Amino acid sequence: MAATAAQSSVIRAILPRNAPASKSSPVSLSTRRNLLFLMTAAPALSMKESLSRAQDIPLFGLKRKLKKAEEEAELLVKEGFETAEKGLETAEKGIESVERGLVTAEKGIESAERGVEEAVSFGGLAQAGAVVGAEAIAVLVATSVVNGILGPEA
Repeated sequence: MAATAAQSSVIRAILPRNAPASKSSPVSLSTRRNLLFLMTAAPALSMKESLSRAQDIPLFGLKRKLKKAEEEAELLVKEGFETAEKGLETAEKGIESVERGLVTAEKGIESAERGVEEAVSFGGLAQAGAVVGAEAIAVLVATSVVNGILGPEA
């Protein structure tokens, strides 16, 4: 088995500095420690990253399920925003119609006020006569209430 570039750099790192490094001669390992290091480090350095296919395994398919859940959530959020925009448009239309109704009501109140002013407005003498009449009625009512409470004492 030929040594790869990573393995040869590991070999150079663990060999002593004074050891001859010749390409034609096989690598001689001086100690068991170096051999152990070489045996454990070489496979780790020569392994390539393999693509993870865990999402295809039903037990570990959480990534795929998470993607589906995210897509569904995005769809729900988008639908929610569209519904909210439609609701805002409807509310704006409702507000405009209420404003028109308020303007119409204000005009009706103004016309009613004018009608009341015209019906109630009469001269100062007539107003004074109405006040005198109201006071006379109040005196009569008060007298009858007092007489009813006290009763005949005679």
